[in-house]
Amino acid sequence: MAARCLTVAVFAALVLAQASCSSSKPTKVTKVQIMGFDWKNCGQPDAPAVLKALTLSPDPITIPGDLKASASGSTSVELSAPLAVNVTLEKEVAGFWVKVPCLEEVGSCHYQDACDILNQLIPPGQDCPEPLHTYGLPCHCPFKAGSYTLPTSDFYLPDVELPYWLTNGNYRIQGVLGSQGKELGCLKVSLSIHSA
Repeated sequence: MAARCLTVAVFAALVLAQASCSSSKPTKVTKVQIMGFDWKNCGQPDAPAVLKALTLSPDPITIPGDLKASASGSTSVELSAPLAVNVTLEKEVAGFWVKVPCLEEVGSCHYQDACDILNQLIPPGQDCPEPLHTYGLPCHCPFKAGSYTLPTSDFYLPDVELPYWLTNGNYRIQGVLGSQGKELGCLKVSLSIHSA
């Protein structure tokens, strides 16, 4: 579940990027394609939180559209608040990777508590959304030590509004999960976004 939490936190940056922020000048797009999605762990070999498998299809992923996803991961320690996440977002510009600064909690940002973000997305006391609920997967801290698996599941990705700088290009995202100054896990994601 730590790996799932890390994945959620990494993608929270992308989800937050979809919010309509006046200074981010969101652009309404009718179709977004995410291509070349790839991931890898970037933490120490003995990192407590590890994503073991993550599969997304089809490639390209179309938004709006249907997505199939499966994942598995484990944590050797309980993950509880505060659970910090440091996100580094880079965009390829003229063959060089440029770090995207943190603007209104989008970009290369430090999130002090991923547990709080999860509580905002899914209020405490509310059932976890499907398919997490069906498979008994938690969606709130603390996450107990152990292994977690999400079997292949169907999702629908709705329309989004993207900041103008996130509409086309190649991206690299690194998320580092930590608590009390200790790194618990690290995940790197690379993908290309193309919008119409």
